[in-house]
Amino acid sequence: MTAIQLQRHGLTLVRENSRVILRPFIPSNRQITTILGRALALTEALAKERLEAMLEEFDHRHFDLEAVLLANFERISGQVFTDLPLSLARRMLIGALFSGEYALESAALFNPSMVPHPDQTGVPEGCLRYVMSLRATGEGHISSIEFRTGQITPSGVSLDPVSGRVALPRLEPNPWYQKLAFLLKLHEMGFNNRHADNVLEVLGSDFNRSELDQSVARVRRETVPRTQDLDNTLRCVRWLADSNYEMTFAPGYDLGDRAIFPNSANESNGIEDARFVRFQEPDGSVLYYATYTAFNGYAILPQLIETQDFNHFRVLTLNGSAVQNKGMALFPRRIDGNYAMLSRQDEENLFIMFSDNPHYWSDPRTLLRPAELWEAVKVGNCGSPMETESGWLVLTHGVGPMRKYCIGAVLLDLEDPTRVIGRLREPLIQPEGSGREGYVPNVVYSCGALIHGRQVIIPYAMSDQASSVVSVDLDALLAALRDGLRGA
Repeated sequence: MTAIQLQRHGLTLVRENSRVILRPFIPSNRQITTILGRALALTEALAKERLEAMLEEFDHRHFDLEAVLLANFERISGQVFTDLPLSLARRMLIGALFSGEYALESAALFNPSMVPHPDQTGVPEGCLRYVMSLRATGEGHISSIEFRTGQITPSGVSLDPVSGRVALPRLEPNPWYQKLAFLLKLHEMGFNNRHADNVLEVLGSDFNRSELDQSVARVRRETVPRTQDLDNTLRCVRWLADSNYEMTFAPGYDLGDRAIFPNSANESNGIEDARFVRFQEPDGSVLYYATYTAFNGYAILPQLIETQDFNHFRVLTLNGSAVQNKGMALFPRRIDGNYAMLSRQDEENLFIMFSDNPHYWSDPRTLLRPAELWEAVKVGNCGSPMETESGWLVLTHGVGPMRKYCIGAVLLDLEDPTRVIGRLREPLIQPEGSGREGYVPNVVYSCGALIHGRQVIIPYAMSDQASSVVSVDLDALLAALRDGLRGA
């Protein structure tokens, strides 16, 4: 097989314990009452003094700390046992009593994907600005999405610095939903009944959360007798609405300082392994998609992110019988008018499926089975396919003896990506040296690479702990793929 040289770029992204966010820290109702009592017992002068000391200690660690404290005060304001107006200082101090810092990446920073940045203004000719997403994991193994930016230049890959603070987006209070997709998901979940129909029948083809809440309240009020079936259906309607949301970052924050933390119940234990892809429609318009795995501590649910600018994001549930398991990766354009997706339907093989709707997937076909010993346990994708003149280049992961994960590659026919026309017989990247030691040893893994010029830039994780970047010559890789299939 043609030898493939890896060019290493001296970049290692490791966890930073100092990158923290503020989360609500709210104990039981009885404790809330006693904590509030102690805060309200302070004189106004002492409350102001304690607040100033707290701000001096923590303000440099957070963006817009005062607004977050006030928001956390509002979470428990209904239990404040006085009608007297509280000063701004006292409300902020109470908010601090019900807040706690969370270190986003204190456990790991891994499983990266890389796409071209939507803004290439001022980038020198021959260079490319990129966005890298990473899975950050902290206390309790809760995963979120962080971002980094940098440039690919003729001399290598650079990484922009980040500040020590993290910005979280604001949830849109009244997001919009598509009626057909909402109804399909309800039916898929087993709620194909008159209660669901009664909620949705009065709503338009697109409706917002306020309209949905009004319809839910109407159905609850008008349905007699009230049954367990009604309660379960309406609870599911609200759960589904909570799982489809929009969020926006306030202006002024660098992309590298932004993070997306779990927002809905189905992702309460993590947003895992986002695979971002720059998707281009036939008319030239561009939308960035990312598939990810939502985890609530018990079950997983594949979800979809949409964004044009990495500032405003829509999060959507996916529908269809093939929406299961992990590792869904969208092709970067339509093929014969249809969307195409790689997926994992079992714990062994790689699948492919097609759809006229990016939110609905069914009828998966087996694309790739394990062939070599290093992938004998299972094979999957390492991100979205990349288009070349020779075919669709797909990075794969293979699991072999001792649960060792390696990164390989296959080549799919451009017109008919169900046809495998090239395959590496040996791993492209495998665990070695200190990179094989970590939270999960002997693992290399990527959620998406990109092609720039005649180089394939591959960000990858090492042992579920840290991340690095290598590049390989595209022509050498294509030659090795063709040689590998001929030698099989």
